[in-house]
Amino acid sequence: MKYPIYMDYNATTPLDKKVLEAILPYLTEHFGNAASRSHAYGWRAAEAVDTARQQVATLLTASEKEIIFTSGATEAVNLAIKGTFEAFRHKGNHIITVKTEHKAVLDTCQHLEKKGADITYLDVDSEGNISLENLEKAIRKETILISVMAANNEIGIIYPIKEIAKIAHQYNILFHTDATQAVGKVPINVFKDDIDLLSFSGHKIYGPKGVGALYVRKKLNIIAQQDGGKHERGMRSGTLNVAGIVGLGAASEICQNTMHQEAIRLSDLRNKLEQGILENLPNTKINGSITYRLPNTTNISFGKIDGEQLLMNLNEIAVSNGSACNSASTEPSYVLKAMGLDDDSAYSSVRFSLGRMTEENDIDFAISHVAKMVEKMQEISFKI
Repeated sequence: MKYPIYMDYNATTPLDKKVLEAILPYLTEHFGNAASRSHAYGWRAAEAVDTARQQVATLLTASEKEIIFTSGATEAVNLAIKGTFEAFRHKGNHIITVKTEHKAVLDTCQHLEKKGADITYLDVDSEGNISLENLEKAIRKETILISVMAANNEIGIIYPIKEIAKIAHQYNILFHTDATQAVGKVPINVFKDDIDLLSFSGHKIYGPKGVGALYVRKKLNIIAQQDGGKHERGMRSGTLNVAGIVGLGAASEICQNTMHQEAIRLSDLRNKLEQGILENLPNTKINGSITYRLPNTTNISFGKIDGEQLLMNLNEIAVSNGSACNSASTEPSYVLKAMGLDDDSAYSSVRFSLGRMTEENDIDFAISHVAKMVEKMQEISFKI
């Protein structure tokens, strides 16, 4: 068993060996620019991008013409939200999102507020879910976009994106979902779910870092956020990261073929982890919904103990206390705070996110290690 045992798959995933094999030729002999149309090097690169575009589209049940490659989910989110705001500014300036969205969405919305956007940030309940009734009440005649994530990165709750899209379209409003944590873990069907814009990243699905994609529904035109060559149907200029795109395509295909059985396996392991921790430490509590959530994710509060010290003591497993993009902050998780947790409970919460390399013996060890460290900290606290 290799230590520390990795249980932070929502932050990033290791590159799948099959993905690496697919990428390597495009870093060496097939190094052409996909925009070079006059020779075989460019043709080969363009063919590889076309194949990857189809692989990504298949995972989302989309058309390959609806896939725009980006540098990752953050760029895709920026393009979706800013691009929609600029394209439909003449219709209105109101955007609806949720207080527990990833910072990529929240920071983008805050930026647009400086540009004249009016943003409604919906509250969540104690499980992290939103009220569809409150969502509909928040709609105005100026509303042009609703952006709600498919699944939360910290607590794993899955949002009813099909129902949200239906409400949006009843009022002729566009719907964007940040599906970074959902893609590859649970089925996403942009056609059946009636999604207009969807963003996700390669490194969350065992692909490379530095590549992602934005699904843009056919005939929907948004404003590009960078200029210089009019690549990607004019929506995202810049030389394509061919190797990264090939990796994203390969990773998408693997997820498509393994998603169902992997979801069953990981949910069993997650349930065993939760049961073992709660049996050994009865004062702990699972944060978020236990019904509508990702198969690999659990967020557990360990009571009134120092969360930062707990993470340091859990030195034989790699876990986190929130989003990797917010890990430099010493503030309690804004997601957990929005759910009503007090500072102590939020500080003492740990996210466990399992993945493709997680095995049952890893779970057994994690249960024992967590129980031992928490009990030790509780004893020290009691003596003090």
